[in-house]
Amino acid sequence: MRVPRPYIANSYEFMQSINAYRALGILLCFVELGGCGSGAPPVAAPLVSQRDAVTVRPDRDRSWMTPGVKKTPLLYVSDVGTGDVDVYAYPGGTLMGKLTGFVRPAGLCVDKKGNVFVTDLFSQRILEYAHGGTEPIETLTDAGEDPGDCAVDLANGELAVTNVSNAYSGSGDVVIYRGAKRRPKKYTDRALVYYQFCGYDNRGNLYVDGASLGDFQLAELPAGKTAFENITLDESIRDAGAVQWDGGSLAVGDYESNRIYEFSIIGTSGSTVGVTNLGGADFAIGFWIQGHTVIGPNDDSQNVMFWNYPTGGSPTKTLDGLSYPWGATVSP
Repeated sequence: MRVPRPYIANSYEFMQSINAYRALGILLCFVELGGCGSGAPPVAAPLVSQRDAVTVRPDRDRSWMTPGVKKTPLLYVSDVGTGDVDVYAYPGGTLMGKLTGFVRPAGLCVDKKGNVFVTDLFSQRILEYAHGGTEPIETLTDAGEDPGDCAVDLANGELAVTNVSNAYSGSGDVVIYRGAKRRPKKYTDRALVYYQFCGYDNRGNLYVDGASLGDFQLAELPAGKTAFENITLDESIRDAGAVQWDGGSLAVGDYESNRIYEFSIIGTSGSTVGVTNLGGADFAIGFWIQGHTVIGPNDDSQNVMFWNYPTGGSPTKTLDGLSYPWGATVSP
């Protein structure tokens, strides 16, 4: 598999991570960052930072926004290559601004007010921005964790964050901030070591995907409950991509195949009700569904593509000029 770039801070950390997994007897193979033969077993192993070696960098340039953007729907795209979040008019695609000063901006999510949350991997924080704003209106601390993705329950405003790794246990977890303000509560699932993406459905159930040393896993934290339930799917997913409720089903990405699978979840079983092929995509690990459009940052192609959803096929629009785009969200 190709290694998710946000988990690589520098060459020293990269080698430290590889050595750690070799010690566990896990064979890692990489595309572009190495090589992976067709017969290699599926592995979803996070490469996390040595936190003491990573600091929040000074801004190269100040954050900026074009005047009047607060009245415009905006597409936010995190770019782990530049350490910035690019902001575009939606659906037009004109660059309208840029948020700077992050270490590894990864996951993006939005609340019902249009406020945007940015998980800054390796800096142990989640930053909240008002729609079209250039300065954080809130900074949440995620002490000892590597926050990778986030989701907001639009009914009550709670913020869920998946942590790729914990400084103390080594494995990841999920933290939930009640009202996106308070001290978070931590949740773990024995079937998960590597926590990747998360998303709420319309009933407040939280879904998280990831892996346990190689095998894909989808888990649900039912609304009002404190324990995860593991979901068995009728589709084989190799590498965990984004998770989002599309209004009728749960959309789960497989970034190796560049597909989005739509599932009907009943109890602890998920049945496939649709498949969206992201034609032309290249390592589209994160995506955002906005109505009948899906927006996918292409990490390897260094662009962002739009497709009709759920029909997929060829992209309808492409935004170029990025480094290594990762996450996306639309603030209406």
